[in-house]
Amino acid sequence: MVGKVILTRHQRASRWRRGSGIVVAIAIAAAALVVRAGAATPGTSEAVAAADKDTVKILLGAASTLDPAAQGDIGSAAVSAQLFESVTAFDPQLQVRPALAASWDLLDGGRRIVFHLRPGLTFSDGSALTAKDVVRSWLRILDPAHPSPLLSLMADVDGALAYAHGENRDPASVKLAANGQDVEVRLTRPATDFVAIVASPTFAIVPSGIDAGPAALTPSGFVGSGAYVLSAANDTTTTLTANDHYWAGTPSIKTVELVDIGGRSPVAAFEAGDVDLTSIFSFDAPWISYDPTLGPQLREDESLSLNYYGFDTSRPPFNDVKVRQAFARAVDWRRLVSLVSGDTAAVATSMVPPSVPGRSDTDFLPAYDPAGARSLLAEAGYPGGAGFPETTMRTFGMPYDAAFVAEIKRELGVSLAYETMSGDYFGRLAEDPPGIWSMGWVADYPAPNDFLGILLGTGSSNNYGRWSSAAFDAAVGDALETADPVAARAAFDRAETIVRDEAPVIPLSYNKEWKLSREGLLGASENGLGIIRMAGLAWAK
Repeated sequence: MVGKVILTRHQRASRWRRGSGIVVAIAIAAAALVVRAGAATPGTSEAVAAADKDTVKILLGAASTLDPAAQGDIGSAAVSAQLFESVTAFDPQLQVRPALAASWDLLDGGRRIVFHLRPGLTFSDGSALTAKDVVRSWLRILDPAHPSPLLSLMADVDGALAYAHGENRDPASVKLAANGQDVEVRLTRPATDFVAIVASPTFAIVPSGIDAGPAALTPSGFVGSGAYVLSAANDTTTTLTANDHYWAGTPSIKTVELVDIGGRSPVAAFEAGDVDLTSIFSFDAPWISYDPTLGPQLREDESLSLNYYGFDTSRPPFNDVKVRQAFARAVDWRRLVSLVSGDTAAVATSMVPPSVPGRSDTDFLPAYDPAGARSLLAEAGYPGGAGFPETTMRTFGMPYDAAFVAEIKRELGVSLAYETMSGDYFGRLAEDPPGIWSMGWVADYPAPNDFLGILLGTGSSNNYGRWSSAAFDAAVGDALETADPVAARAAFDRAETIVRDEAPVIPLSYNKEWKLSREGLLGASENGLGIIRMAGLAWAK
């Protein structure tokens, strides 16, 4: 889900954006030269000496919204996660830990969960934070008038989807209940992963005043439940101040400045002392690793993220599985991704990234078979591409786009109209998806289902291609209902096999996270979910 070149949560803007082939190599070399020239700016040692030990500056653009229930992008979530706390949280090893909830009980074979809130919780203004606030915050995700982009995360709560879709207008029909300082959740299936799901920033607890109007999310009227409060904001800097009422104690670093540097080089901004923590482009990492000053401050973090292409399966031509199969098999995805990224490890062989617990090692990438692809297209009624309807491929600017369009023309004889889209990309996908689109997805919680059922399940809010497969849904359901990890993996493998064979989507690449972290700054590692827990940051004594 973080600032950098603003990445969007579940629709990451690609960091590569550099074309393909020889042009890529030239661009990388030129960028390296430009950044190296920037080494003549004030030295890192001077910046460290001048560092304010009560302040940290992080390269992270302004959030599109600070409302956890309204956001669908990682840049916004990276900010709101500091301002609003969830009942559970992930540690750096991706283990679920208590946050606002001190503990929880799994009852009725996993169909009922009771979260026990910590005593004496308050919002940042000192007002009590209760179990009723948790229920109210979670119901906002399902608001029929303004449903969350990630409402599918609530799909297993009994009555949740019926309420969100307007089939039942009574919020009491959603099986969430506040009993004293306990929150009881009743589920439609054994769903022990719900404890991990509610660690997502989408489930953060907000005060009732958040619905009073826009002023509730501005510095003058801000009240939160997280480690920091919003204290100032302008075009270039969002300032967060430590919350003295935070349940885990006042954070070590009192002020966090989230800085937007515009079109400047992140490396140059770091060297100048303008930021203490910044993500960098992957092509900067190799030379930085050899730099005597910057090298020791280079960090590599795991990223549970995926880039993929999708098809609108609800309309011709991609409602025909043979057409999707033809497009999936006409391209040598391994070669394309390796050449563009310069890294064979970036090739996605599954919809589930490698470090997700429970992920299979099976290769689910569609086989490269251009002759077979042409036969499939002919069987679908478009021999040599003849008669293929005008089709638009609209993406957020993937580095593979040009090569994909060229390969489809060369192998299948189909000419695609190609566009990149800015603005409300998610809204367009939800309302009127193009024939082919792209998506970048960062895990909400570390489990295969976040990349399978959440993205491709029938009726899921994030199933932008509107694909539906009863066999796929059944396989995912089997995986989620078993407590046996071997059986779960086998069921998820069945689901991924169906995805490979029916090709509603094509996995492309996995991301690496590279950043520069100022010497002496502790706790700056991510856990793969794209968000730094800023409450854990501290300057070494």
